[in-house]
Amino acid sequence: MNIQIIAVGKLKEKYLVQGINEYLKRLGAYAKVTVIEVPDEKAPEVLSEAEMLQVKQKEGERILSKISADTHVMALAINGKQQSSEAFAGGLDKLMTYGKSKVAFVIGGSLGLSEDVLKRADEEISFGKMTLPHQLMRLVLVEQIYRAFRIMRGEPYHK
Repeated sequence: MNIQIIAVGKLKEKYLVQGINEYLKRLGAYAKVTVIEVPDEKAPEVLSEAEMLQVKQKEGERILSKISADTHVMALAINGKQQSSEAFAGGLDKLMTYGKSKVAFVIGGSLGLSEDVLKRADEEISFGKMTLPHQLMRLVLVEQIYRAFRIMRGEPYHK
């Protein structure tokens, strides 16, 4: 399986980079995982509604340019479907079983994802109702992908 994690913004925090790299190394035994960073749109701290839409639109265009037509897209969205780690693993397993070898997880910027990205998504998933920094979400996501492969293979992993 080829997995892309497409995220807005550059990850700068050393501790997050180290954690993500550790899980990416572990995932190498199960799948090819690539992280694609698209630039975030520079904007002032306080934005009007129209300016927020414009920022999300520009970031969305950058995201969509990285997704091929044959890719199954999972957008991370606070209002997406919440599921257990076992159900998440089952969903990935089902994709592999039915020939979806390309999967992209999309993490938006601080304002979220554009409507165009959400329309392109095959599904929206959520890791809970709490708001997490999008940089931290990358670490949570790669850990859950790793956990999913361990579950699919019946291999032990801490609970």
